[in-house]
Amino acid sequence: MNSDSEEDFEATYEAGDEDEDGDVGVETAADNVVVHPSISQPMNVPPFMRELDLDAMHAPEFPEYSNIGIADPEDGEFQIGMEYSSRKSVVAAIRSYTIARGVDYDMYEYEPQTFYAKCKMYGRGCDWLIRASLIRKKDHSKLDSDTIAEAIRPLVETDPSIKVKSIIAEVQSRFNYTISYRKAWLAKQKSIAKVFGDWEESFQALPWWLSVMVQKMTGSVVQIETRPLYNGNEEAQRVKILHRVFWSFNPCVRAFRHCKPLVQVNETHLYGKYKGTLLVAVAQDGNQNIVSIAFALVEGEAADAWHFFLRNLRMHVVRKDGVGMILDRHESIRAAVNRSGGDWQPPRAWWMFCIRHIGSNFLRAFKVPHLQKLVVNIGYSRTMEEYNINYKRLEERGEAYARWCDAIGLRHWYWHSTRDIDGAI
Repeated sequence: MNSDSEEDFEATYEAGDEDEDGDVGVETAADNVVVHPSISQPMNVPPFMRELDLDAMHAPEFPEYSNIGIADPEDGEFQIGMEYSSRKSVVAAIRSYTIARGVDYDMYEYEPQTFYAKCKMYGRGCDWLIRASLIRKKDHSKLDSDTIAEAIRPLVETDPSIKVKSIIAEVQSRFNYTISYRKAWLAKQKSIAKVFGDWEESFQALPWWLSVMVQKMTGSVVQIETRPLYNGNEEAQRVKILHRVFWSFNPCVRAFRHCKPLVQVNETHLYGKYKGTLLVAVAQDGNQNIVSIAFALVEGEAADAWHFFLRNLRMHVVRKDGVGMILDRHESIRAAVNRSGGDWQPPRAWWMFCIRHIGSNFLRAFKVPHLQKLVVNIGYSRTMEEYNINYKRLEERGEAYARWCDAIGLRHWYWHSTRDIDGAI
């Protein structure tokens, strides 16, 4: 038998309507066959027994995979179009087939999703050769986002930030169907809501959660700013909109008293249903462990938002004087520092720029990646001699580069090892 055919097979599905997830569904064309009871059945057989379809009772649960591990049941040969659940099942069927006939074969990889098995005597009296290919089935109308959400729940519980493409791969592996990006994304949102609650419930519970935290963890700090809600020109009663919130846990407040007199602030954008920015302040203990000391949810990197964060940070957490504050060169932070009334300026505090941010700013300004490392080395110079050597090298490559560094101000270059701190924010 020669099963090596290049014939392409048409899909046995026809397009249906769009399902609730916005994907085109599929349905198989099949007739319903009813086997009626024979009139020669004995009269003492209960009526419900006369309607039993004994053939259907003994049919495999998944008929499309009923031939796994065997060749054609009638003549023991492979047939074009036979389907198996996995590559392992195909190999097992080929192995059983060749062992039963006392022959041997070689396996060839044609491409990642196709392989050949060929008789070792091929071309010398035998023409047996078989090809197996992976068939990726497109979406199924019954494989909706609710079903997928339940299937991926363990993954979401372990990693709520799991990527959508990973969900698509998981569904492909489990169900052998390729779903759309939209359906996978929707399933992820539903699964997150089932595990952690939905967005609205979470925001409604936030004030209550923070209140309980302060009660149960005495010494913790929470500061909330709200805005009124208007219905037209009228202010809604007993309803407020969350604007900003600052918090610090009591263990964080106490821990900072034993840390280096050094604070670094940074931000990260939120990409959930409700946008905004998370502001974080971290410190470092004597063993170079990173300690998060304060947090805030604000509307963005505006000067008012940073002022809200830095004011509360100074009032409730960083109360000692003579501290250093590491920040990036964002104008909104500098504006907030200037508005601090001296709280974050000498002699109470000295502020400096993060070397990593300086390197990024330099690359953005000049587009010369090969000099970015030299700028970073200037920042990490531990002696004036080392600084002058690195600075001279940069100046030799272009006076504009050196003038750009001069504009920052030497006293604002922070050369302490901040790699661990940067990575923690």
